[in-house]
Amino acid sequence: MPAIRHVTFSNGASVAALGQGTWFMGDSPADAKKEVRALQLGVDLGMTLIDTAEMYADGGAEKIVGKAIAGRRSGVFLVSKVLPSNASRRGTVAACEASLRRLGTDYLDLYLLHWRGSYPLAETILAMNTLVEQGKIRLWGVSNLDLDDMAELTEQATGGLVQTNQLLYNLSRRGIEYDLLPWCRERNVPIMAYSPIEQGRLLDDRTLVRIAERHGATPAQVALAWVLRHPDVIAIPKASSEAHVRENSASLTVALTAADLSDLDLAFPPPRRKQALEML
Repeated sequence: MPAIRHVTFSNGASVAALGQGTWFMGDSPADAKKEVRALQLGVDLGMTLIDTAEMYADGGAEKIVGKAIAGRRSGVFLVSKVLPSNASRRGTVAACEASLRRLGTDYLDLYLLHWRGSYPLAETILAMNTLVEQGKIRLWGVSNLDLDDMAELTEQATGGLVQTNQLLYNLSRRGIEYDLLPWCRERNVPIMAYSPIEQGRLLDDRTLVRIAERHGATPAQVALAWVLRHPDVIAIPKASSEAHVRENSASLTVALTAADLSDLDLAFPPPRRKQALEML
């Protein structure tokens, strides 16, 4: 298995380009042990970035992650998110502290605003800076912010410290390529792509199936390889079984050709104009 390429944030921190998402984990106690094993296997295979959020299963996903990283915290790059309804100066700190308790750790490597809400961005930034000063988080970023929001964010005092923007990005959701991805690239703000295989809805596409057959791969592996073709994009697919984790990991062996990429552009055309930011 080839080594996982790394992506470097503007502060110099380096993370695995292929990580693990946890959306929809923690919903069923019957699945907990399987989910913990899947996350641990992913870490063993080098997918050491784990992304979660207080919203997922009302904190249940964070508890699953806490079990998975027990005894191996130093080998994991841990990401969580604050809900917009909690993103006031005091609320952000309180939400982070609650996440840390569920995760069984005393710090997050990266803490994100899940999407923009009613609290001013400047207030959330102040809270993030407070958490950094307290040692409760190392870095902060955002999720689901479009170009106008990012421009406003970076105009704030210390807003330029934003490290990433986590966005919906996959073959069928390419809108960010028109303006947001280039804008972030120019400012060394890597993108973290969630739902990189569109929660499985892409996998019956004829073009994906045909390209997968060319490479002796699965359609999911081709879809992941397509997202990972960018040197500054991190993919965080969710896998709740060990078999699925191994499938995701094996996407690193898929080297898409120019012909493959051309076929995918025909099947999933890149944007020709500004599109509204999409969220799931």
